[in-house]
Amino acid sequence: MNIGLIIALVAILLVLVLGYNIMLQYKVKVETVRKQESARHVAIIDATEELIGNAHHMPYSKDLLVCLNGRILDALESMYELDPKNKQLAQRIENMKQQITQLKDNYQGGESTTFKVPSSDKQAIVMLKLVKRLRDTIRSEHNKGRFETQAFVAENARLETIQVRINIENVIKRANDAIVRGQPGTAVQLLRKGIDALTTKNDAYSNQAREKLQSMFDDLEQKRQSKSAEDLQQMEEKERDDDMEALFGQKKKW
Repeated sequence: MNIGLIIALVAILLVLVLGYNIMLQYKVKVETVRKQESARHVAIIDATEELIGNAHHMPYSKDLLVCLNGRILDALESMYELDPKNKQLAQRIENMKQQITQLKDNYQGGESTTFKVPSSDKQAIVMLKLVKRLRDTIRSEHNKGRFETQAFVAENARLETIQVRINIENVIKRANDAIVRGQPGTAVQLLRKGIDALTTKNDAYSNQAREKLQSMFDDLEQKRQSKSAEDLQQMEEKERDDDMEALFGQKKKW
């Protein structure tokens, strides 16, 4: 056989092998990226469903619930683009669209539940972390153009008020606990911090809370001043008694 032909066939074979390997690597890379993207969207869905699950523990508005469900829908649609043959995804997308439509058309006004005062510092921290996650989420959705600006501004302000309320209600509870334990100094410090935190706030709740904190603060300060005056009077009386005792004690020895 012609040596040149053999060399040509070998070269063609090498090109085919290299081409196959390149295609195989490309397919593996594409599949890896697809799985990573799917995993990212699944993580978004799981995190958002967790947020929605707290609607029974924290006041959620209609706009907030629509925004969160829309976030899930967007993630599902992105997954479906990566795997268009997945019938389960297609069904979930349809179900989510119906759920969002029901929310928009049938959701009663107001919030999902009433505000619950945190029963402990630990619960207050959990609630504050939840509010922060909600605010970060709606900000992200707004930046992506999936949450209308006016609705975002109103919802962000509502969540900020809830955040303030959690802090202030927890301050009031801790101050009352300190008073019961006979620690008025601690209570005064807590109330002062609460009043300072409300200095720049001008909404209805903040104004009402500021008045309540100031009233508690003034009452404690008045009691402390009365106590100080009483202690001072007792000290002066004791000094007089000591002087008299010393004076008449000397006379008894004469």
